[in-house]
Amino acid sequence: MRKEMEVNTAKRWKTKRCKEDIIFDTVVFIILTLILFIVAYPLYWVVISSISDPKAVSSGEVIWKPIGLTWKGYVEVFENSAVVRGFINSILYTFVGVCINLIVTLPTAYALSRSMFSGKKPITIFYMITIFFGGGLIPTYLVVKNLHMLNTIWSLVLPGCLGVYNMIVARTFFKSNISDELYEAAEIDGCTQGKFFFKVALPLSKAIIAILVLYYGVGHWNSYFSALVYISDKDQYPLQLVLRNILITNATALSQTATTKAAREALREKQALIDLMKYSLIIISSIPVLVLYPFIQKHFVKGVMIGSVKG
Repeated sequence: MRKEMEVNTAKRWKTKRCKEDIIFDTVVFIILTLILFIVAYPLYWVVISSISDPKAVSSGEVIWKPIGLTWKGYVEVFENSAVVRGFINSILYTFVGVCINLIVTLPTAYALSRSMFSGKKPITIFYMITIFFGGGLIPTYLVVKNLHMLNTIWSLVLPGCLGVYNMIVARTFFKSNISDELYEAAEIDGCTQGKFFFKVALPLSKAIIAILVLYYGVGHWNSYFSALVYISDKDQYPLQLVLRNILITNATALSQTATTKAAREALREKQALIDLMKYSLIIISSIPVLVLYPFIQKHFVKGVMIGSVKG
């Protein structure tokens, strides 16, 4: 009986759709399909270029499918010890950095979300000022140097360990979802603020924790400028800095060696190989983020909508 009612409801819904609705849905479908193509094609082109013949890629022949299938780019990448070491370093920096970010951001956001915290307004204003004004590169470098953090992981994860925007998003989540009444009920049973934060607030905040992990993780993974400034030991380079050196330093060195026709021909072949390595490195460096996203996708929509709807 229930199944028949559902079928009848579906039939009535289909009959209610007018011509304007069908036209609207068709237009939206076409527009979204075009947007999907615009967004997805560059990634698809990088993928097929990474497994195509370098000459075919440099000549512009690779458009819809790989030409001269080859894994030479990936072989060259993994034979480069600096790339493997940089990949491991980036994973380490990202993991440690995200842990420190969460340790600093979550307690700060929770404290500023509590109505009983009398100093939250001036502290919030103090944090907001740092969004618009910064000390600059040279003072920051001098601080890092005087703290003896150069050529260490701490120079990459401690400066900027609190993202003010992320803290405000987390504060909004705590304020909207962890009510004072919930704490008052726990307080009756003898629960302190510390116990409430660790045993009640955090288990109820999986959505915002997942979003913070994504935001901070992508930031650490893609960061190369901090390493460029604070790290001079090549064994401690992250993957992004290794990629930069391969694409910029090698290309500059090659351009200075082309003095004869044979050298110029060798330069073109070497440059094509470097381009092939570039596409392979882009794919390899994107894998961790692509692997991470499906695990937090269910929390992503809820997290990005925090504070957008009230009531």
